[in-house]
Amino acid sequence: MVVLLAVSSVCALSLGTPYVPPHRLVAAVLDGDTTLAGIVVTELRLPRLMLALVAGACLGAAGLVLQEALRNPLAVPEMLGVSSGAALGVAAPLVLSLSLPAAVQPMTAIGGAALGGGLTLLAAGIGRSPSAVLLTGAAVAAALQAALLVLMVMADQLDLQLIYRYLLGSLSARTWDDVTGLWPWLLVAVPALVLCAPVLSVMRLGDQDAEALGVRAQHARLAALAIAVVLIAPVTAVCGPVAWVGFLAPHLARWFNPAAGAVRWLPWSAAWGTVVVVVADVPARLALAPVETPAGAWTALLGVPAGVALMRSGGRGRASRRRSAWRRTAAPAVVREPLPGPRKAASGAADDVSGAPASDDVSGDEPGRGGIGGGCPPPSGATRTEDVR
Repeated sequence: MVVLLAVSSVCALSLGTPYVPPHRLVAAVLDGDTTLAGIVVTELRLPRLMLALVAGACLGAAGLVLQEALRNPLAVPEMLGVSSGAALGVAAPLVLSLSLPAAVQPMTAIGGAALGGGLTLLAAGIGRSPSAVLLTGAAVAAALQAALLVLMVMADQLDLQLIYRYLLGSLSARTWDDVTGLWPWLLVAVPALVLCAPVLSVMRLGDQDAEALGVRAQHARLAALAIAVVLIAPVTAVCGPVAWVGFLAPHLARWFNPAAGAVRWLPWSAAWGTVVVVVADVPARLALAPVETPAGAWTALLGVPAGVALMRSGGRGRASRRRSAWRRTAAPAVVREPLPGPRKAASGAADDVSGAPASDDVSGDEPGRGGIGGGCPPPSGATRTEDVR
């Protein structure tokens, strides 16, 4: 992961027009505004790289929080109405020609994301069924996307192009102001994530077991949704809904460390989210140069098949582990012991039995003993051979 992140970061800073060799990147950053390479690296490529790192970390962590809180590997921001609500909150002022300060734009995204997530929980019944929350979230996301399409019909040609590029998730033309606008939200979200991680481990046990351990499942699920909203909405306000990063990053974290829990998966999921966004942004900027393609298109194109493959491989691994565990526990139970021979009775009773004539009935003469060694009397009509067996 570190090697992949380092290589993709160097490519993001070096490749393009003008081309800056990797060994001159440090000099270009130090030169600053004095050379063309310094301006391009410090004012265009470096803030774009930093935004990709922060956005990937937020989306990866939010995806793990939602999946663990709902106990469903398909619980992603795109299927819970959170991303669609944030996109609607950003696009509505643009289409309706409402002039808002740049500092207020994240608030509109947070309001839309909270609206989408709140509608999902209310429609599904708060905390009752994680599967119902997921299915209802898909319906709410479809409704919000329909409302967004209505706004796009009302928009003029210029606004329509901006909204279309924004909805696909793009890191193009981002500056340091966009990056610095995310730090206040991160200062709120990171401590909440640290406090939320142990609760997520308990939520994996189910609502009843979590209640038995002192965790209120409904309140914990609402808190997890609130943390996911704080992580997703500011990123969506700046660069749009970068699709399926919250789906792929948690599965990568689980696949590389399947025996860990939510506490250890959380930082790894954030790290893999940064890798996914940075790697996807390189072909988004260079594949069709000089035309840039949205990074969200590349994350969806590469993330969905990779995530499905990880889920299938993880399911086969869990099934094989369950089968091997069953064999280990069931093998001692199927070992057959040798059939016991005639048990000897106490105080020389065995000698009497062995010395009895063949014509005598061996099946027990004394009341209470009932057969050889005190066994049960044979059924009526049974032969001596069957009795001995």
